[in-house]
Amino acid sequence: MEMQMNERRKALVTGGATGIGRSAVLALARAGYDVAINYASSAKAASEVASEAAALGARTMLLQCDVADDAAVREMMRAVGDRFGHLDALVNNAGTTAAWKVRDLDSLDMGEWDRTFAVNVRGLFQVTRAAVPLLRKGTDPAIVNTASIVGLRPGPQPLPYAASKAAVVNLTKTLAWNLGPDIRVNAVAPGWMEGDWMQRMLGDRYDDLMGKRARATPLCRCVTADDVAETMLNLLQSNRFVTGEIVVIDGGYTSST
Repeated sequence: MEMQMNERRKALVTGGATGIGRSAVLALARAGYDVAINYASSAKAASEVASEAAALGARTMLLQCDVADDAAVREMMRAVGDRFGHLDALVNNAGTTAAWKVRDLDSLDMGEWDRTFAVNVRGLFQVTRAAVPLLRKGTDPAIVNTASIVGLRPGPQPLPYAASKAAVVNLTKTLAWNLGPDIRVNAVAPGWMEGDWMQRMLGDRYDDLMGKRARATPLCRCVTADDVAETMLNLLQSNRFVTGEIVVIDGGYTSST
């Protein structure tokens, strides 16, 4: 049994406790990966998803770390190296946003602006940089970043969030150029996604606005975290000649509007 477990591929998912990260952890576990699960503050949710992944046969490790803290990121990666020895996959999913009133630029707190970029952009780079030595030891290593449709076209999300996701799009392409041919780097750009994130964004209008978006979508629903994880897994395991690409996951909404 130990030999079989050692043959499993290794992955790290940042922001792995909830939402897209949680779905990515479970998809990787089902696909035969052992998974390191990073989280910032959701310790209970992280422990729960680790238990679910273990029930699917994965060895897991929980790593509390603010990805905006470079020293903490490097310590996290040392722990991953000590436990797993290498990485075959990295999912850069950790992210945050800022509060604001739509179309009211003065409502933005610049401290929240800086925090959003520190996590979503600098954090992504710091985790990637620290993971590269472990990825180079892996088999067909690949990275998938979580961007957003609002990084590609305007939307109602807070300006720092949208701008940070546009930066993720650029970083994905630039990292693909810098890390090729050994490591592939792609990103996913989900559209309006069912769940807590959009509930916080839309408030009392969640059901109404999500329903309208679903009706305007060729596939007649909004994206789910599992939809995103499925595409992430595909980019990690397949598409061997695809790098530097941003895959939109929105059921065809942007192509029809």
